[in-house]
Amino acid sequence: EADSIVLCSSPEDDTPPIPVCQNFMVPKKEISMFPDMGKWKRSQAYADYMGFILTLNEGVKGKKLTCEYKVSETIEKLLVLLGTLDRWIDETPPEDQPSRFGNKAYRTWYAKLDQEAEGLVAAVIPEDKAAAAPEIAVYLKEAVGNSTRIDYGTGHEAAFAIFLCCLCKIGALRVDDQLAIIFKVFDRYLVVMRKLQKTYRMEPAGSQGVWGLDDFQFLPFIWGSSQFVDHPTLEPKHFVDEKVVNENHHDYMFLECIKFINEMKTGPFAEHSNQLWNISAVPTWSKVNQGLIRMYKAECLEKFPVIQHFKFGSLISIQPVKP
Repeated sequence: EADSIVLCSSPEDDTPPIPVCQNFMVPKKEISMFPDMGKWKRSQAYADYMGFILTLNEGVKGKKLTCEYKVSETIEKLLVLLGTLDRWIDETPPEDQPSRFGNKAYRTWYAKLDQEAEGLVAAVIPEDKAAAAPEIAVYLKEAVGNSTRIDYGTGHEAAFAIFLCCLCKIGALRVDDQLAIIFKVFDRYLVVMRKLQKTYRMEPAGSQGVWGLDDFQFLPFIWGSSQFVDHPTLEPKHFVDEKVVNENHHDYMFLECIKFINEMKTGPFAEHSNQLWNISAVPTWSKVNQGLIRMYKAECLEKFPVIQHFKFGSLISIQPVKP
């Protein structure tokens, strides 16, 4: 089918959806030592993941969250799934405990997801692809933080992008779902993650403190900066202005992120979010976007402490890219 989403770096290479007889498998870790990083960089998984991120980056260029786009049945089902996770937070209030951070009620919330993940995924994917549910459910469980450490970071965020990428690979999501994938599904995912982070006072995983871009997220800054490319009036210098943020955050993912930072942090922006402050000095959104993609590769995808947790299966494969 011509309209299956293309996950390769070259948009003209129209790969057909995977045949039904595919052998799905439960993904497992493959990067156990630093020298394994080369295997990751050369893998089909890396090519597919970057291809997915960049395809979506192109798709949202210059578009507002509030613009018109198609919303398919699978998108609707994903929103129901995220709504369920959200409802479970309401049903699992934080416990009284001495330590401020890492509320243990998060483990109760997580146990529920752990138990239900496969069923939640099965409800989203076509019946003839039901065999993929156990494989894809692993990425959903990895996408909401770590229940031992009660932390959340860019590796968990990446797992959600991989989860969506898998849905594209089995043909549940298609090329014309691109805008809804980010503006509906990923945006709703962020709302639920912020609620988790706030409710259970989750720790940032492997955070670089003020030197990191953000305690928890990265991808919405990439896609969010792409939304601003060629904007007639708003320049990078404007996002540090709270009035601009409050008036425009409904349209722009980047500003939603800044708004959340402003709510969670106190003191001068330049001090608590130094990297973002530096980015506000870059002249154009296109330069910001390119710089963030480079930074994402260097700070997230090429860091062993992040990648050692990644899991690989039949859909997101550690096998080297076919020449």
